[in-house]
Amino acid sequence: MEFKIKVDEIRALMEIEAPYFPKYATQILNLANQNAQATRPKVVGQMSELIKEFTGRTLEEWEKWYLERYPDSIENATKKVLDMIENFKDAMNQIDKDIIRQWVRDLVIVKTFIGLRFQEAVLKKIANKFNLEYRLSNPEEESKGIDGYAGEFPISLKPSTYTSKKMLSEKLEGYVIFYEKQKDGLKIIVPEELENMLINKSKRNSK
Repeated sequence: MEFKIKVDEIRALMEIEAPYFPKYATQILNLANQNAQATRPKVVGQMSELIKEFTGRTLEEWEKWYLERYPDSIENATKKVLDMIENFKDAMNQIDKDIIRQWVRDLVIVKTFIGLRFQEAVLKKIANKFNLEYRLSNPEEESKGIDGYAGEFPISLKPSTYTSKKMLSEKLEGYVIFYEKQKDGLKIIVPEELENMLINKSKRNSK
């Protein structure tokens, strides 16, 4: 049997009153907290460990126990979030239709294009690191699984999950370079064998 209990129901079952927040307030506060890092362990303690140390039973006992150990944490975290909310207010006053249009265009047009056509950026970065020329593959080369070339080396770009999906049976004629999409960009993994070949090629070219 599988079932789900929502947070509000857990509160009700534990007879803990739910606080009132205006509409959209929690989304804004969560974002402000994320930016301010107000409830990180260095501010409020490592909560997952602290609750294990607590031997009481009630919410009142837990609050007393916690505040005895971190008497300033709630106030410090509150100030951090409040300061970030003030920053948000300042930013809100500067946002107009033109800025919103630029943001929407960047999200819909630019980032979609980058997400789908980032191969050239990766090839260019690798080529630059080893002082080599690069080019994208032609349709015939693409049919062989080659995304482009760094110097004379055919490159095939694959996500880091490629091996876990058991797709290695796919016939590729290029050297495989793995990438992992992260929040702030791409993590590129060049296998050691290929890295050594690129280094040697770069050294030969520099002579």
